[in-house]
Amino acid sequence: MSRVLSKRWGIFRGVAATLAVLAALTVQPAGAAVPSFTIGWSVYAGWNPYFYMERSGILGYWARKYGVDIKVQRFDYAASLDAFVSKNIDACTMTNMEALDMPAAAGVDSTAIIIGDYSNGNDAVLARDGLTLAQLPGHPILLVQKTVSEYLLQRAMELNGLGADLPRLRLYNTSDSDIVGAYLGDKSNLVAVTWKPLVSEILSQDHGVKELFNSSQIPGEILDLLVVRTSVLNRPDGSGVRFAKAVTAAWYETMAQLTGTGPDAAKAIAGSAAASDDSVASYKDQLQTTYLFRSALMAEQFANNPTLKQKMSLVREFCFEHGLLGQSIHSPDDVAILYPDGTVQGRKDHVRLRFNDTYTKLAAEGKL
Repeated sequence: MSRVLSKRWGIFRGVAATLAVLAALTVQPAGAAVPSFTIGWSVYAGWNPYFYMERSGILGYWARKYGVDIKVQRFDYAASLDAFVSKNIDACTMTNMEALDMPAAAGVDSTAIIIGDYSNGNDAVLARDGLTLAQLPGHPILLVQKTVSEYLLQRAMELNGLGADLPRLRLYNTSDSDIVGAYLGDKSNLVAVTWKPLVSEILSQDHGVKELFNSSQIPGEILDLLVVRTSVLNRPDGSGVRFAKAVTAAWYETMAQLTGTGPDAAKAIAGSAAASDDSVASYKDQLQTTYLFRSALMAEQFANNPTLKQKMSLVREFCFEHGLLGQSIHSPDDVAILYPDGTVQGRKDHVRLRFNDTYTKLAAEGKL
């Protein structure tokens, strides 16, 4: 972008932001507090942009336009899900699996408003000493249980004809903030299942560790979402809808920078890398194994592709088989999923997870 055009765009955005704030003030009573929302995020290549989105001012610009205040807060992954289920935050970055086995299983009706990417090699099963998948039974396996790490491990075993060995696996629940130290610090731990940048950190420090399986072998099955409690989205004052519009617009502006070229791209990559104290080179490596839906149109097309239902069916069945949907659930259909085309996977009176493409579609049409 030329300096002149950049200056004009800055002036335009400043005027637009002022007009948006004035418009919001005409709707709200004098002295009324601006509705506030908090997004929880954890370290991952596809979620680090939320950190940059806030620090760069992109999120603030769109929040002001829609008359809301939006904060982002970093958590360990499991802690972010707990905060979301406990209603301490309004929205949270999570995978499609955790959207089912945490909020949905807890009876929290939730809506995925952004499908950001799918893991295309970021998640991996790691082993040292030449161990193979067939030799995993009997060895301790470090991973964050009840997450996509456990799903990835099962899919690795099943796709290699080792499904019968699953009951013999010894899983040790290990926080994402502890897994690198625990694995590298004790050579008797031969197996770990985790995600980048933790995968890269382990591989760079112990050259005897090899990947046995990664998520590129199950494309589209591990989705990374922004999920909002449906009750927040449906607030009577309309602030939840304004929040969804603001964060969606901010997200795709950020994606345009991150996947573009020139100074804006360099700034977005560096800012996203800083979210996890990564080097730019390390973060670029992570992006290589992250299939980003770079544009709203790409995300919109995926949300309405029949393969989404097929992938979600696999994930939901896994959650049910492992008791992750709750002990009182007698069928996977008791935790139903609503798709953008209006179809429901499961019991229509038990919808717990909704894929809502309303805001992505508006972004794709240039209407935000």
